[in-house]
Amino acid sequence: MKDNKPFIIGLLGNPNSGKSSLFNQLTGLRQHVGNFPGVTVEKKVGTAVLSEEDEITLIDFPGTYSLHPTTQDERVVLNVIANPTDEFHPNAVVYVADVMNLEKHLLLFTQVQNLGFPMVLVLSMNDIAEKEGLDIDTKRLEKELGSPIVAISNRTGEGLVALKGLMAAIKQTPETFLPKPLYKHYSSVEKKITSTLEKAIPEANNTYRNLLWLHHYEHLPFLTEINKEKVGEIAIENHSEYVPLRGRINETMQRFDIFTPIIHRAIKAKVNNHNTLTDRVDAVVMHRIFGPIIFFVLMLLIFQAIFTWSSIPMDWIEQGIGGLSSLARNTLPVGWFTDLLTDGLIAGLGGVLIFIPQIAILFFLISLLEEVGYMSRAVFMFDKIMQRFGLNGRSIVALISGGACAIPAVMSTRTISNWKERLITIMVTPLISCSARIPVYIVLIGFVVPSISVLGIFNAQALVFMGLYLLGIVAALGAAYVFNKILKTNERSFLMIQLPEYRSPQIRNVGMNVYEKVKSFTIEAGKIILIISVVLWVLATFGPTESMKNAQLEAQNVAKEQQLSESAAADLLASKTLEASYAGHFGKFIEPAIKPLGFDWKIGIALVTSFAAREVFVGTMATIYSIGSTEDEYAIQEQMAKEVHPTTGEPVYTMATSLSLLLFYVFAMQCMSTLAVVKRETNSWKWPVIQFVFMSALAYLSSLLVYQLLS
Repeated sequence: MKDNKPFIIGLLGNPNSGKSSLFNQLTGLRQHVGNFPGVTVEKKVGTAVLSEEDEITLIDFPGTYSLHPTTQDERVVLNVIANPTDEFHPNAVVYVADVMNLEKHLLLFTQVQNLGFPMVLVLSMNDIAEKEGLDIDTKRLEKELGSPIVAISNRTGEGLVALKGLMAAIKQTPETFLPKPLYKHYSSVEKKITSTLEKAIPEANNTYRNLLWLHHYEHLPFLTEINKEKVGEIAIENHSEYVPLRGRINETMQRFDIFTPIIHRAIKAKVNNHNTLTDRVDAVVMHRIFGPIIFFVLMLLIFQAIFTWSSIPMDWIEQGIGGLSSLARNTLPVGWFTDLLTDGLIAGLGGVLIFIPQIAILFFLISLLEEVGYMSRAVFMFDKIMQRFGLNGRSIVALISGGACAIPAVMSTRTISNWKERLITIMVTPLISCSARIPVYIVLIGFVVPSISVLGIFNAQALVFMGLYLLGIVAALGAAYVFNKILKTNERSFLMIQLPEYRSPQIRNVGMNVYEKVKSFTIEAGKIILIISVVLWVLATFGPTESMKNAQLEAQNVAKEQQLSESAAADLLASKTLEASYAGHFGKFIEPAIKPLGFDWKIGIALVTSFAAREVFVGTMATIYSIGSTEDEYAIQEQMAKEVHPTTGEPVYTMATSLSLLLFYVFAMQCMSTLAVVKRETNSWKWPVIQFVFMSALAYLSSLLVYQLLS
């Protein structure tokens, strides 16, 4: 009877080893991305076709430096590799090492050897090694390291056929690929305690795995409470003889002592070229003055690309959604179902698709920089500064990208391995002013600052505009500092990063990365965005029956008395029905709470509807003030300027009210799409709820303070 369980090969290796590139070459589009159970660490699983009749399941594990983990990614790898009963526990391992940095990459290789997996060692970047003049004795390496070796080039595909042949062979006869472990230096104390563990737990039948259990049992959820208790007792009983931290250090040093001479014997430089291209480029891009300048210029270009390049495809999407909506409205009979389809579902679909160009452009450019080898340098340069705020060097990319759109910026935090630093980055990134706030800023700044010149050069309104962006940056860093003090974690932050050789990017890898990110957003976050869009449509379309009837009658009477045109009558009807809807009632319900901020019920409606997206504020104001669906900010601004309080006769949009509303939109989480993505990235509703509450509280208190002081 044929066993239906797939043969699993795990791809293991250090970050920047070429492992993910190899995974893409072997699986192509036959892969899917998810999360390991119970955590937000990404899991890539694919199918590699070895021949017409043979295929295997391939798992691309997160990049790992050691089986003594310092990050959540490494802890997940340990939990799978050290648990023989895990559903993702591989039957064999293909270990990928960068031949240009082989000494750094063999620590994990020798650790995996000791776990007894059938193994193949893949030496990547072989083409770069040849260009750099390295002479690699593969046969000698193979003999001394105790595992079959195949040299590949991810760029040219060299060695890929040979690797597939080895993978097919390892599936047929895995026992012939069992390695001869290099590390055998277990102390008498280690042998004693692992032997004790083996007697206590029958599954503990591998000496090195037993040691890993003893070192990390508190962080291994697969151990049952009974087994965890047994392991803990053995660890405590022998603590005086064996100190885990000292044992890890000794093990690491001994492993390096074993494989370093092997590398030196097998790899020789044909030419003595100390000043490589990478060295010459790094002298400029990692300079303490020029380095940050170059980085910010690159980020400015990325920001500009997201902001400008995406406008054309976004316009196409908007026009396509508008055309689809018009087609449905003209084809289907008038009624609530047609309105639901056009204003709810199709509009919600547009709210998902409209962000795809920005997401695709961001990840295309970031992936290019990653492939070239630059992003590792940027992380290194800014890590020390970011650490002061509880962030990570990689956080700088998300924060700058947030100036275009928080959605791709939040998704870009997947490169941050430390969970606490990633979470803080996710929580504070929406405080950076995004492009969706621009229409709101344009409408309201005119009420706050006159259009005059400052120092004869600068426009005063432009300076305030820039000030709002700076305010968002300061708020983000301040909030990060507070979160860093509040959030507690046992995960320590280390900057362990390899600075790879500069190389030309592989467009295939870039394309796969963009495809995965767009697909993830469209499917996962899109579902939530669509649901919330429909809910908001219901709130803005329906209301108490009597109120809606009275609103329609009032609109008809006013239109008849004033002899309004058909379009003006339609605008008036939309305004009155919005006021009578559940959203309108909610705006009036919250008016006592927002009145201290200088807001009335009309602004309250805009606050509710603009939760779909901040820029909806402008369209809502156009509807409320009966000027149709225009997006002309200046026409709306002119109408708002005429608005007066019905009792006092004073203008509604004074400097105090306008500045209060500006600050509210600087800090408030008025974007359901971002919340949906945060839920997707954190795998929980807890954090988006906390994010919504803390940002709303910050917005409310700052608006309250400013309005009360100025009024």
